[in-house]
Amino acid sequence: MPRLSADTPFIHEGCQITDSTFGAFTEIGQGSRIAHSEFGDYSYCDRYADVANATIGKFANIASYTRIGATDHPLDTAACHHFLYRSPDYWDDTDLDADFFAHRRSRRARIGHDTWLGHNCMIKPEVTVGHGAVVASGAVVTRDVEPYTIVAGTPARVMRRRQPVEIADRMIALAWWDWSHDDLRVALPDFRALPAEAFLEKYEGRASV
Repeated sequence: MPRLSADTPFIHEGCQITDSTFGAFTEIGQGSRIAHSEFGDYSYCDRYADVANATIGKFANIASYTRIGATDHPLDTAACHHFLYRSPDYWDDTDLDADFFAHRRSRRARIGHDTWLGHNCMIKPEVTVGHGAVVASGAVVTRDVEPYTIVAGTPARVMRRRQPVEIADRMIALAWWDWSHDDLRVALPDFRALPAEAFLEKYEGRASV
């Protein structure tokens, strides 16, 4: 039997899951914290990932200790400490600042399909990582990443393209990540063996695999 399931996410020990949803064949690594987020089909994160207020596409590869949608503190008020919005931790007669938390949750990070986020990288709120993009280990991503590019550094900058623009556009149009589980299985030998352009030439224009 396959280790992963179409019906139930594989959530390892020690995870904290809050108000989040998971698609088919998803996996959440040991000790990870996932809050107010959605994982698309086949996406996974390795150990101790911290994902908040994020929309994760399909087939995302998220390495250990990655942080997505890293929460921040208010900078335009007299203080930036927790006591402003987690006030009941300090006084019995106060409430959480609901508006602050609602605003924080609205600032979504968005990770595209077939992406790879390297070990210990950080994706800031309201950043979009495009389909097919790669974020290098340790990078801090503060602005949008174009599809099929590779970024690295602090702050992250483009290092090179994963695929030329023409190939990237054709791959996005093919949208193999929307294929059925059975079609993915049929095409598996070609996923393994064919370069991207040869794969496109074989499968573009087909009504089905």
